[in-house]
Amino acid sequence: MSKAVRIIGIDPGLRKTGWGIVEYDGVKLSFVQSGTVKSDASLDLAQRLNQIYDGLRGVIDHHNPEEAAVEQTFVNKDARATLKLGQARGIALVVPAIAGISVFEYAPNQVKKTVIGVGHGDKNQIKSMLKFLLPLARYDSDDAADALAIAICHAHHRKIDKIVSLSEEQLQKPGSKALA
Repeated sequence: MSKAVRIIGIDPGLRKTGWGIVEYDGVKLSFVQSGTVKSDASLDLAQRLNQIYDGLRGVIDHHNPEEAAVEQTFVNKDARATLKLGQARGIALVVPAIAGISVFEYAPNQVKKTVIGVGHGDKNQIKSMLKFLLPLARYDSDDAADALAIAICHAHHRKIDKIVSLSEEQLQKPGSKALA
């Protein structure tokens, strides 16, 4: 059995940024911790982004994940809200990068398709699958539940990427039967 990798999933938001940490050994997923970083709406944008930065930095410093997965931003009808979400997402990308952690990005539909089997599921379907995949998981918000789903998505995709990488290596070996 291979060494378990610790993955943090991050669901960025300006009001609430969810985070969830799992360990994955190539076969088994295990729940580590989850939570929500909240910013104070009465503060200006820079201070709120700093609250998100400090909160995520504390989580990463405490739990020492080895890889990070962040949900990509979707564009909604309110350009101003989309821009603010993008700024919070920038914090979610840069905090693990500063800590030296590889960061991977997944579209919301890709997360849902990976976790529940369809790309347009709802939050209740995500929570049902979390109970099945991580029966010990506890989360304090929908954002934390989504972050766990993002971490699960990455765990599954890293396994697929590893298989593809190994297959490509075999294809490149001289005399490989895979080339015949």
